[in-house]
Amino acid sequence: MVASIKRTPFQQFTLDLQTFAGKNSHLIENTLSNIFTMRLLGNKTHGDLAEIGITEFINQFLPAYEAQHVGKDLFRAKSSEEDILVTRLEDLSQIKVSLKAYGVGPLQLSTDKDAVLFPLLEGLGKPRLNDAEEIKELLNRHEFLHLGELNVLPLIYQEDKKQCAIMVFDISALPERTSVIERVEPGSRGRKHPVWHFLDSDGEYICEVRYGGKSANALQRGLWTDSKKAANHFRFITDGWITYDHNLVLTDLFAKALNSTAEAHQLALQPMNIELQKSAHDSKTD
Repeated sequence: MVASIKRTPFQQFTLDLQTFAGKNSHLIENTLSNIFTMRLLGNKTHGDLAEIGITEFINQFLPAYEAQHVGKDLFRAKSSEEDILVTRLEDLSQIKVSLKAYGVGPLQLSTDKDAVLFPLLEGLGKPRLNDAEEIKELLNRHEFLHLGELNVLPLIYQEDKKQCAIMVFDISALPERTSVIERVEPGSRGRKHPVWHFLDSDGEYICEVRYGGKSANALQRGLWTDSKKAANHFRFITDGWITYDHNLVLTDLFAKALNSTAEAHQLALQPMNIELQKSAHDSKTD
């Protein structure tokens, strides 16, 4: 008898989302196309709207879950990095999800707001670790262990190719995947500060810890990976890359909505709700 695989609630959620997306690719493609159309309104606009859009997607189409957008309420004080609270209805387990909408390439997994990772690595007293026991001991320290509790859901886009995807990086797998941790001196690619690279058994890049004290800009520090360089360490939730088109009707709708009344908004919502209910019904009967 084969033992069942023990999954975290977030791992189960992403598998359920992947299964749904595989059976209903048109729905996830439509939502992602609309989200990345929002870049036409502003380079950072799509990130906030992605949180709202994915929350609604979960509520409309994943009957085993419900979601709440908490990015503007509970977590903006930076006591936590999550944006969406997902509840699995079967057991009421709650999953705090940090949604990242980034272009393909460098991807920040954690801001390391307490600035503990880089000083810990600097305190090793040597520029390279390749001993399996030393690496295991290091990555089992609380400074790294708590990172495995982060549930990061990245929405990645390639703007020049008009492609996007949902893909996840398993932070909790770092201890088993890391064979080398090494310090990379500043100077390459215009870097002013050193970084620590994590490499797998083939010498391929997994992720990195960037320089930065507590007073540093959040983009100067923390745990980062790269959706291009570390592609083998990501799992697609969508069926590979999705080709999307800009929905110019949506941008026009936003412009009109900002200049119309709540009564008009209510009328506009009626056919949208009917369409969403039909799509949700059809997805359950497929």
